[in-house]
Amino acid sequence: MLIDFFFTLKDAKIPVSIKEYLILMEAMQKQVIAPSLDEFYYLSRMTLVKDEAHYDKFDKAFGLYFKGIDTLFEKHPEIPLEWLMKRIERELTDEQRAAIEKFGYDKLMDRLKELLAEQKEKHEGGSKWIGTGGTSPFGNGGENPEGIRIGGEGGKRSAVKVWESRAYRDYDSERELGTRNIKVALRRLRKFAREGAEDELALDDTIRATANNAGYLDIRMQPERKNNIKVLMLLDVGGTMDDHITRTEELFSASKTEFKNMEFYYFHNCVYDYLWKNNRRRHAERFPTWDILRKYTPDTKLIFVGDATMSPYEILQPGGSVEYNNEEAGAEWLQRFTRQFPKFVWLNPEPEGLWQYRQSIAVIRQIMNNRMFPLTIEGLERGMRLLSK
Repeated sequence: MLIDFFFTLKDAKIPVSIKEYLILMEAMQKQVIAPSLDEFYYLSRMTLVKDEAHYDKFDKAFGLYFKGIDTLFEKHPEIPLEWLMKRIERELTDEQRAAIEKFGYDKLMDRLKELLAEQKEKHEGGSKWIGTGGTSPFGNGGENPEGIRIGGEGGKRSAVKVWESRAYRDYDSERELGTRNIKVALRRLRKFAREGAEDELALDDTIRATANNAGYLDIRMQPERKNNIKVLMLLDVGGTMDDHITRTEELFSASKTEFKNMEFYYFHNCVYDYLWKNNRRRHAERFPTWDILRKYTPDTKLIFVGDATMSPYEILQPGGSVEYNNEEAGAEWLQRFTRQFPKFVWLNPEPEGLWQYRQSIAVIRQIMNNRMFPLTIEGLERGMRLLSK
C-alpha cells in the first residue's frame, strides 16, 4: 500500500526510510486520521519528513503523486484574474512619467475602494480603472511610480500593496554550492569551544600523561572541538528576491554547514510582527516576532539577508506591508532587533552599484548603521569580520 508514494519521495531526494514508512502504515491501519486527503497530507509529512527544509520537496512530490494538491490550499480571489490578462505593453516618455501624480498611501487605498464599487468589467489601458497597461495606479503591467498591484507580475517594483495570495519557496539548504569561497568567508566568524561528552582522543594530553606514568599508556579523552558561535538568520523571500534565489540558496546551504548553532526565519520585504519557517504554511505556522526577540540571548549574531528593494511605505509607515495592515512600522521592528542583538549585519544580493538608485535601501542602511554588505565574497568577509569583533 502506497509503496509508489514512498518511491516518489525517494526520487525527490527526500531522506525517508523504511521504518518511517512502516510507522505511517501502522498509523493508517489504526485509523488515527479520517479518510481525508488533507489529513493524510499532514500525517505523512509528520511521519516521513525529518527536516522542515524538505517541506517544499515533499509538497511537490505529494502533488505529483496525488495530482490535485492545489485543492488543499484555499484561494480567495477578490477580483476575476481574467480581467487582468496583460495585453498592452506601453512605453511613456520622460515628460509623461513626470506628469503622473503620486497619490500617496491613504489616497491610494480610498481610491481603490471607490473603484471596486464602481467597476463592473475588464479594462485595458487608460489611467482610471483597475486593469492592465496604462497609467492607472491599480492593476498590473502599466506605468505608475506608485500603486497597488492586482494580478499579474510586478514590473517597476514600486507597489505599496499587492492584492493577491502569494506563495513563496523555502530556500534549499542542500543545494550544491557554486563556489566553496562562500564557506571560506563564513569561517571568519568562529569561536571554538570543547563542550559535551569526551569522545575524542586528546593526543597531546595522552602523550604527556603516558610520559608522566613511566611509559605506561594513559589515554586521555576530550570533547569534540566545535564552532560555538550562535547565529540568527532572517531571510527575505519572494517578490524581488526571486532574482537572487541561486546566490541566497548557496549562502543558506553554506551557513547551515558552518554554523551548527544557527536558527533561521523568513520574512517578506521587511520585518513586521510575524515571521515564519515554512513558506507553504506561513499563514498557519507563523511565529510572533516578540517571541523571537525574547528567545535568543544578546550574544547571538544577527544576519539579515534581503535586497531591501520595496516601497519606502513598507518600512516607514504602519499598514505599509504589501500583504496586510501591520500595526507598527517595519522600521520599529528593525530597530528592536538591532537593539536586542548588538552584533548584526545586513547582506544584500542586489549589486552594490544599484544601491544608490533604491530609496528603500538608503532607509534600511541608515537603520542598520551602514552595516549593509553586498552578497559577494569580499562583502561576506567584511561582514563576518565585523560580527567577530
